[in-house]
Amino acid sequence: MRTTTDLGLVPYITLREGEESAPANLIITPEWPGQRFPRLRYADEEREDRDVRGVLWARCSHTPRDERRMPTGKPRWKLMHPSRQRETMQNLRCQVCVMPARTPLGFVFLAGPSEYEPDASSIITGQPPVCKRHLRAAAALCPHLDGRPMAFLARSAPLYGVHGTVYGYGPDGIDVVATPDHPLPYGHPNLSTLLASQLVRRLNSFRIIDLDELLEELTPEAP
Repeated sequence: MRTTTDLGLVPYITLREGEESAPANLIITPEWPGQRFPRLRYADEEREDRDVRGVLWARCSHTPRDERRMPTGKPRWKLMHPSRQRETMQNLRCQVCVMPARTPLGFVFLAGPSEYEPDASSIITGQPPVCKRHLRAAAALCPHLDGRPMAFLARSAPLYGVHGTVYGYGPDGIDVVATPDHPLPYGHPNLSTLLASQLVRRLNSFRIIDLDELLEELTPEAP
């Protein structure tokens, strides 16, 4: 039997060989009237370097696109491309095919089999949603999901914040001063000198559901 990997399916968000972090040309500007904190910037900053909340994002090169407008190159399975992760999470697009991820029942987010407690009332995730068509493919392809993911069916998933690296002044100039092991919420003072790599949403209104049960609920009954 041919697997999804044999068929050449690679999630849109997956980092590819040949895609590398851009050379750092970071600067920090001091406080000025109307701004409470120093701010991390690129020396040649462009509009798309910041997200909708004004946080600076890590730059990463892109491989050429194929005829389907999908990235090319050998997948680096355990890594996500920062701008493609941001694109799909910001716009609630499927992490596999980049099409709209909304289903008739809400948005589906997948997580590792023991990543969250079953009775958690709120979930914070950096995994973009998945459309109905690619639920099984995502579960099979992503090493993080281990083929047996927790599935969250969410009606509400507002933006929460970002994962990233905090910069400051070191002995040799601007350098990493902290790498938080948890995402920082929008509004956190450290975001002014943080370089983001993942956009994060909070699931507030959701239910945990078995993948087979979910697919059954999403399949309309025959007339």
